[in-house]
Amino acid sequence: MSIAGPVRATLPCNMARRIDTYLESLIDEDKFAFYEAVRDFGDAEIAPHLLGWEREHQLVPDSCIRAMGDLGLFGLPIAEEHGGQGGDHTDLCLMGLALGYHSQSVAITPGAAISLGAKPVQLFGTDEQKKAHLPALANGERMFVFGLSEPGRGSDAANPQVTAIRQGDKWVINGEKCWSTNARWASHVVVHALTAPDAPNGKRSTCFIVPMDAPGVFYQEMQGKKVWEQSSTGSIMFENVEVAHDQILGAENGGFKVMVTTLNGGRLFIAALALSSLAFALDKCRIYAEERIQFDEKPIGRFQRVQDVIVDMDIALERGLTWLAHSCKLFEAGKLSRESAAKLKVDCSRSASDLVSLGMEICGGVACFDEFGLIRHHNDLFVTRVGEGSNFALKDLIVRPLRK
Repeated sequence: MSIAGPVRATLPCNMARRIDTYLESLIDEDKFAFYEAVRDFGDAEIAPHLLGWEREHQLVPDSCIRAMGDLGLFGLPIAEEHGGQGGDHTDLCLMGLALGYHSQSVAITPGAAISLGAKPVQLFGTDEQKKAHLPALANGERMFVFGLSEPGRGSDAANPQVTAIRQGDKWVINGEKCWSTNARWASHVVVHALTAPDAPNGKRSTCFIVPMDAPGVFYQEMQGKKVWEQSSTGSIMFENVEVAHDQILGAENGGFKVMVTTLNGGRLFIAALALSSLAFALDKCRIYAEERIQFDEKPIGRFQRVQDVIVDMDIALERGLTWLAHSCKLFEAGKLSRESAAKLKVDCSRSASDLVSLGMEICGGVACFDEFGLIRHHNDLFVTRVGEGSNFALKDLIVRPLRK
């Protein structure tokens, strides 16, 4: 079925995306030029094919992943000495905003590979580990997956059920990780495992770099997922997997620090994805509201309740982008608290979810069509509310400084 005419609600060629207007004033010229390059890549290489991928229930094609690698996206924050672009977390979030405008599924592929894969190695790896892995991670030849979530436990960074027991000069890992983004393409997994069960909270676990082809490692793609449908999400099982001591990432029994630091940056990226969906919905709704004629031959955008929703979308987008830009600077300076990262993620995901739902009501029945695009963002926004720690769990973290 083809939807034609005003149902498409596409931006006129002389009208900028609203998100572009705000970003141009929030970031410098070089960063905005980078954002524009990724935006144009998304328009040319993702948007024309996305509907076909969705209808064929296809993961992001390998050709698209290679194209993103050729663009240098997988090496964004990696130092130039290791083959990367030497960028920062703002660049990473700009990539998320540009690609997520069309599809969070596509954006999370390089996003998770960087913020949850390459970033821990960059921050906590030894010189030998950086030399061994970062160049291949930067050019997309290698991809790390984040092994934190577990069946029935979510993302408990303090008390993993996967265990690593020391036996002489090696460690033996057993257990299962789930909800691992990019598992299909991963070359290695950063495993968060319990190593000191009797130690104080925060000093019980250790992270290990484990090759996906190591004996005893098994991967299975999770079936039936109706969100982030083009993204790979897998379960990874470990059965008596032996690793050497030099495969520890960070300090022994310092896994909690690795996980928490990584999640801080990841939550900023999730906030960026939520804002990218909100930006898409805002443009879609404001154009549709001007094209849809109702009652006294007036565009529905002239009705106050419709205007209220569109204005609220615009306010939330500007507020979220401003907050995100500030938080990225704090993260790079090592000054972003866990509570602040959680607040941004909670607020952006919640606001975007609520407003996109209202935007769909403005557009009516056409909003349920895949070709219109809103239903994709509506569904994917659920992940932003539960990914990198559910909003309910994060509020418990946020409230702690408010208690006596």
